[in-house]
Amino acid sequence: MSNFGRTTYNFKTMKLATTIIRILIGLFLLFASISFFLKLMPETEATGNFKAFNAGLVASVYLIPLAKAVELLCGLSYVTGKYVTLANIVILPVTINILLINYFMSPETLPIAALLFLGNLFLIWRYWHNYKSVFTP
Repeated sequence: MSNFGRTTYNFKTMKLATTIIRILIGLFLLFASISFFLKLMPETEATGNFKAFNAGLVASVYLIPLAKAVELLCGLSYVTGKYVTLANIVILPVTINILLINYFMSPETLPIAALLFLGNLFLIWRYWHNYKSVFTP
């Protein structure tokens, strides 16, 4: 097989991987946000530091609905494949916070948070050509 064949194969494989990861993350974000807004799942009982942290988030009134609205919009973007470059950057602070909250306060769900964060980083890497102009003087 020539190098051209390998390059074509790798390109197709990476394109497929990108599409799969993008859609999976989009479905996860849609599920989380729609479940929140439509109250489809019961709230889990928080304990310890996470309980105090969660009480603060709820007391702020706007923060959780704002994060869930961002998740909903980015989930729609990922599933439809429209505005993915923008969605990657908009959802990054949310995925970082999900990762850190799970790391420090709810380690039992850390693998899911880590996969979400790594998927977000992967998509940023795959769409990096769209961000080059932002980082060049």
